[in-house]
Amino acid sequence: MEDTDLVFCTRTGTPVTAHNVRRDFRKVGEAAGLTGREWSPRELRHSFVSVLSDSDVHIEDISRLVGHSNTVVTETAYRHQIRPVIMQGAAAMDKIFGS
Repeated sequence: MEDTDLVFCTRTGTPVTAHNVRRDFRKVGEAAGLTGREWSPRELRHSFVSVLSDSDVHIEDISRLVGHSNTVVTETAYRHQIRPVIMQGAAAMDKIFGS
């Protein structure tokens, strides 16, 4: 095993490549019962932004955390409001079936 002082490395000590990450991410997805090829690590960025936003973290702070130079991409491409959709669905079900 090669000693490279890397924090994250392969079993042989070499640097982790994007291919390594995608392959291992697919394996984790499959183990979780998902179709691994339909998911990528990028999904985690969307979830990260959405959960932070839903937890009232300022959009400017979220934008900096994910490396965006301004909030436009963070707001338009990455932030998916989870709680409002869930709450609207729950309210509709309560209305249909009673509370």
